Amino acid sequence: MPMKPYLRCAWLSLLAIAPLLVLLNLLLLGVRAADWQPEAAIAEAAQYKVEIIRDAYGGPYIYGQRDIDVAFGLSYAHAEDDFRTMQQMIPFYRGQLAREIGLEGAPVDFLVHWLGVRRHVDENYEHMLSPQIRAHLKAYADGLNYYAATHPMEADPRLFPITPQDLTVGFSLQHLLFYGFEGHITKLFADSPQIELAAAPDSASLTRHFGAAGLPVGSNAFAINQDKSTDGATRIMINSHQPLTGPVAWYEAHVKSNEGWDMHGGVFPGMPFIAKGFNPDIGYGVTVNKPDLVDIYKLTLNPDNNDEYMLDGKAHRFESRRHWLKIKLLGNFYLPVPRSLLTSAHGPALETSHGTYAVRYAGMGEIRQPAQWMAMNKARNLDEFKKAMAMQAIVSFNFIYADRSGDIHFLHNGRIPKRAAGWDWQKYLPGDRSDLIWDEQISFDEMPQIDNPASGYLLSTNQDPFKVTAPSDNLDPSDYPSTLGLQTRMTNRADRGLAMFAQAGRMSEADFIAVKWDKFYDPESRAMKYVRRIAEMNFTDGSLHAKGQKILAAWNGETARDNRQAALAVCLLSEEWKAEQAGKPAPDIAPVYDTCLAELMAAFGRLDPLWEERNRLLRGTADLPLGGGPDVLRAIYGLPEEDGRLKAVAGDGLIVYTAWDKNGKQSGGMVHNFGAASTRPASPHYADQAPLYAAEQFRPIALSREALLKTRHTITRLPH
Repeated sequence: MPMKPYLRCAWLSLLAIAPLLVLLNLLLLGVRAADWQPEAAIAEAAQYKVEIIRDAYGGPYIYGQRDIDVAFGLSYAHAEDDFRTMQQMIPFYRGQLAREIGLEGAPVDFLVHWLGVRRHVDENYEHMLSPQIRAHLKAYADGLNYYAATHPMEADPRLFPITPQDLTVGFSLQHLLFYGFEGHITKLFADSPQIELAAAPDSASLTRHFGAAGLPVGSNAFAINQDKSTDGATRIMINSHQPLTGPVAWYEAHVKSNEGWDMHGGVFPGMPFIAKGFNPDIGYGVTVNKPDLVDIYKLTLNPDNNDEYMLDGKAHRFESRRHWLKIKLLGNFYLPVPRSLLTSAHGPALETSHGTYAVRYAGMGEIRQPAQWMAMNKARNLDEFKKAMAMQAIVSFNFIYADRSGDIHFLHNGRIPKRAAGWDWQKYLPGDRSDLIWDEQISFDEMPQIDNPASGYLLSTNQDPFKVTAPSDNLDPSDYPSTLGLQTRMTNRADRGLAMFAQAGRMSEADFIAVKWDKFYDPESRAMKYVRRIAEMNFTDGSLHAKGQKILAAWNGETARDNRQAALAVCLLSEEWKAEQAGKPAPDIAPVYDTCLAELMAAFGRLDPLWEERNRLLRGTADLPLGGGPDVLRAIYGLPEEDGRLKAVAGDGLIVYTAWDKNGKQSGGMVHNFGAASTRPASPHYADQAPLYAAEQFRPIALSREALLKTRHTITRLPH
């Protein structure tokens, strides 16, 4: 059948313009890549001298004379193992994600530019960061640029060179996401207000990203000293929970310079400091907290001019900027979309279908996070650690600390605003009153913190900061004003961990490590109470529902690999856990129960498969059974595969442990969920730690270069 004339014409026209489109695409590629000069990156690397020694598991130990040599080597070593993720982070830093991935990246780009983070970094980088920290950031950027220059087949020339300013933007943005900033903003985009407007105190009675694909995550850190240990040792377990892959998955690193930087621990892609870990004298763990660090104001517009808002009876003009979002269409072609970015006296402002709002948040304009991380890395005692924390550049997180001297410390860190009393700060605030625009935050000394409790133990698992040790040693919540917005939630990990410490008496090393691998739900936890609802329901004898009820009645709350009740129980309680994390009430258990029964029968043909049949660690050719589950101390969060098994995607990642005996001699261990070669499937270190992780075993760490060289190792010296 002959082609119709108009179709033939259209087809010929397309063929005619196709070469032109290809040429334009190549021209655009050339324009975008014009700043990338690989030869310059290689020449810049000549100023550094670094040695990367990898142990038998591929873990990088990076040595250099200067801090900047080691920072250069840390970046290069990380790129050897996970260049793909590091490269993918660059558009995020620049607010250009949509240009790389399309419409999905537009909200992130809007947030970066609306908050003015990039602009603020560019304007303040030189005077807010010391020359030493700027040199450190530059060295890390130089290391990544050097890798890109020497591996041109992996590098996207449109994204390089990365700059130290890019890295600084990344610090500012990640802190916002960790304390839940995006949740507050998301509510503003709803079709109607999601929170009431707060009433004035005298007018009425005064009556909140990093999960993995929707799965909530948490963190553990705990420590004991000589008052709790059987042998006079001080011990700390460092166990932050993250997605097991991606931009906030842990990477193991060991760094040592001759300028006092000597740390073992974990970093994220793009992070030139150890985020959690230990040096010869101290160790610290980090857990997420979510104090109230964001306030939203509903603005009153000037009725005569919508470009102005009212404040104390006077009209004030919005600061307005126009930004063009660039949304990828095909290849290097993009669609420019204009957006107006507003700022009021309160902070960034946003027009919505139900009003205009402004946001004020902790850490506005703060870019000194790199300086504080470095000060923490170099601290060698509690006083020095507290001095680093008193910088208050890191605006959230709980910290558990322990040291060679036997000091242990808990800090509920939060750059919490000092707010006017009497208002309900959980609601939207009237934006026409300047007295509600806070300028000060609480000092370091005003933060909830505990030194050396008489009990000899501290535990942080994302819980109420007034329940972190023995009841007699906990802080009194009445000593802290309600306007701080401190969280009061408890986790199963907190309930269970505190009970274990309280019941244990003095603890051996084995006792201490057993807390980390514990797999029980506390009998009084929210999770167990939710599961017990099934016992109160009536079902027909012999029905599937009645059989499930009998299985749940026999459950002891454990998620060991050989447990036959855990598959059904964890299926149920996972929904309660996700709802609680989202600040929602627990869902009706009846439909959840129906779904769980159907899922298990379809996948396993029975309601009580062994937990290890369902709970799996999958990586390359590795397919390993796991114990643990959501919100137990052995934290495993899984997503269902097509065959009904759960693939671990979040929770325990890089687990770090160190101790000092009564004479101050240090030991340490680590285990990673997969291995050092994060995105290198062909590497022997892609999944070589997975068997250790599944078996709940640590591998030893070389605490000196001499000890490392006595083991199986490889050495790379840079620049080549």
